[in-house]
Amino acid sequence: MHLKKTARKDGRIYLSIVDGFYDKNRGHSRTVTIESLGYLDALEKQYDDPIVFFTQKVEKLKVEKKLQNAPISFDFYHSDKLELNSDLRKNFGYVALSRIYHELGIHTFLTNRQRHSNEKYDADTIMKMLVFSRLLAPASKKKSFDNRTRFFEKEDYSLDDVYRCLSLFHKHKDNLQLWINDKIKALYGRDTSLVYYDVTNYYFETDKIEDFRKKGISKEHRPNPIVQMGLFMDNNGIPITYQLFPGNTNDCLTYRPNLSRIKKDYGLGKVVVVADKGMTTGDNIWYTLSSGDGYVFSMSVRGADKELKDYVLKDEGYEWLGSEYKRKSRLYPRTIQVTTTNGKKMKKTVDEKQVVFYSEKYDKRAKAERAATLAKAQDLIAHPGKYTRATSYGAAGYVKNIDFDKDTGEILKPAKVLELDLKKLKEDEALDGFYVIITSEYEETDDRIIEMYRGLWRIEESFRITKTDLEARPVYVSREDHIEAHFLTCFVALVVARILEKKTEHKYSITRILESLGKAECSYAQQNYYIFDYFDDVLSEVGSIFNVDFSKRIRSLGEIKKVLGMVKK
Repeated sequence: MHLKKTARKDGRIYLSIVDGFYDKNRGHSRTVTIESLGYLDALEKQYDDPIVFFTQKVEKLKVEKKLQNAPISFDFYHSDKLELNSDLRKNFGYVALSRIYHELGIHTFLTNRQRHSNEKYDADTIMKMLVFSRLLAPASKKKSFDNRTRFFEKEDYSLDDVYRCLSLFHKHKDNLQLWINDKIKALYGRDTSLVYYDVTNYYFETDKIEDFRKKGISKEHRPNPIVQMGLFMDNNGIPITYQLFPGNTNDCLTYRPNLSRIKKDYGLGKVVVVADKGMTTGDNIWYTLSSGDGYVFSMSVRGADKELKDYVLKDEGYEWLGSEYKRKSRLYPRTIQVTTTNGKKMKKTVDEKQVVFYSEKYDKRAKAERAATLAKAQDLIAHPGKYTRATSYGAAGYVKNIDFDKDTGEILKPAKVLELDLKKLKEDEALDGFYVIITSEYEETDDRIIEMYRGLWRIEESFRITKTDLEARPVYVSREDHIEAHFLTCFVALVVARILEKKTEHKYSITRILESLGKAECSYAQQNYYIFDYFDDVLSEVGSIFNVDFSKRIRSLGEIKKVLGMVKK
């Protein structure tokens, strides 16, 4: 900022106060008039020495500018137009995500791993772009690359660099997960007294089957090829590690290799694994116990043997807690089948506690959900040509005499008339609302075991977050290393989101937090100043935690970069 003296053609001197700034869009420095003062000869009639007076004023304005107390003036005209392909909007909310990203030292990890690489791109810059985009504006790799200018970060890399970098991420995916785990233990603490495990799958945009992309039982009943993911989570709801499996891998077969890996690589002592009924096989139970660990698994009531079903339905032993909930338990030596190393089956007996509980709310929900299935079954009976094995999923289980073509999945012309299986319907309705939990932790109380199992909702919520908020599917990449890298960036994004949720003491859902951070945007005005237009209670809370004032209406580019630099320390 300085006092500008402009000589006019008539020889008179015109005074004005101007300030300079670097125009990034135009690539050169520019000046802007802060105040037009007038001609020197006219001002000399008002001031003893206009040059001295206004020079002192400039110095005062410089101090005020530095203290951010000076007013900011912009000149806009009705004739102002945007240049072609202009995008003056940027996000500032990612500053909170950047803080956690750098606390975890992911930038250090990637910089160190790339140090001896011949690649010219910056892996840290690309990882940040992919993770922040996944959290605030999830999209394909190409679209995320196209929108990279929405962040105040480096942009000097190509789309080809992004895809090449995916191979680097894949190469170091296991070590990065270990690095993040060590950082979480040091910074926030890991509670692994309980370890939750579950499996879900993600579908691809293509129908082509290759590598991980296999046809399997889709959680969303889609015909597309899928990939399976097994995820471990600690007792605080923060992910520990994940592993991918081909889409045709049965859920229960993912458990043992994952547990073996996490015990070995993450140095865990005895753990109690909590999982749903998909993991409840004799092999998994025997493997868990043989490793010196414990389990809390749910068990399918409908798939149980007659003895357990009779125990569940017998009124004897139940304790009512209120008018809509009851439970009971027993210690029971159960016989399981275990596969030996040579593939043979052998019987083993395990002493476990079985906790049974009934909820009227769950009972009513099951009957309401079955109503739609029964309506579909009735339509299937009336119009079998409309359905295939895939489209009749669920409903076909209540139809007698139905059979499918093994190759096409079409319903074969039945030898007998299709009819509703009333016997199966009655059996299923009798078991509505009942749940069975089996556990090796027989010294724990019933309530504690139920509480441990109910914690499984956190991992189910994590899967929901990756599928909805982070839009991890459909998966657009096709190469195996790119698929692995895609889910690594999703995993990093989920970890960052969970830590942010923990820092805010679970006052807000991850969906709400990300929505607010996504709205914390600004638009370029003039003179390297950005104007902000959104502020809410979430941003106020996040700002107080990270010492960032999200309520400021105007910030200079220098101030924005200063804040971003601060959170990287």
